Amino acid sequence: MNIHIFDDASHLGVAAARQGASAIRSAISEKGCANIIVATGASQFETLAALVAEPDIDWSCVTGFHLDEYLGLSDQHPASFRRYLRERFVDQVALKEFHYVDGSNPDPHEVCARLGRLINQHPIDVAFVGIGENGHLAFNDPPADFETDTPYLVVELDEACRNQQAGEGWFATLDDVPTRAISMSCQQILRTKTIICSVPDERKAIAVRNTVEGPVTPEVPASILQTHAEIALFLDKASASELTASSTL
Repeated sequence: MNIHIFDDASHLGVAAARQGASAIRSAISEKGCANIIVATGASQFETLAALVAEPDIDWSCVTGFHLDEYLGLSDQHPASFRRYLRERFVDQVALKEFHYVDGSNPDPHEVCARLGRLINQHPIDVAFVGIGENGHLAFNDPPADFETDTPYLVVELDEACRNQQAGEGWFATLDDVPTRAISMSCQQILRTKTIICSVPDERKAIAVRNTVEGPVTPEVPASILQTHAEIALFLDKASASELTASSTL
């Protein structure tokens, strides 16, 4: 795991976007197209803003996949990840295609199956992800399923995850936060060639420490990133504050 630490989230985002953009360009150069995964949430604000500003990416050759979405939430809701991605990414670039997770569909298992078939046809070159306060990866809350090969899952959201969403201001109260979601599975994320993980903010510091320095365990879902051959972790000084010096060498 390559760890990069910056003074603040803005510099973190620029550096993460630059490395991700380089990997996208390389994929297009090598095979004429690129397939990417795009995350959402407060941790991705700076990275996505910098990514859409990156020069010389032929976005018409890029197919994107949505990482996760709440169940039962309209795509017009302020907390909808579909709305987030439309406004901050998809409407800013001219992609070949973008495959959203439709959390409003009354049959979420059919949504998972359809997206699974699609992503199996598009080997992923670059994934932009984050880490939750409870160590979640996408919406795989602890204890995460590390075994399933199914690309997308219907998952239950734990209280720590839901508290994070309310605490970040996406919902007025904890009771307003949905209890279920569709999430890309851990194994599907690991199938990505290059993973760009952006994690700013002091409230993520313990989760970062457990991800980097602890054992690989379903109780810290993001710890499975230790097993990936090509992952870059982008932190600010606040999110890196619980790491020991040895892990940042």
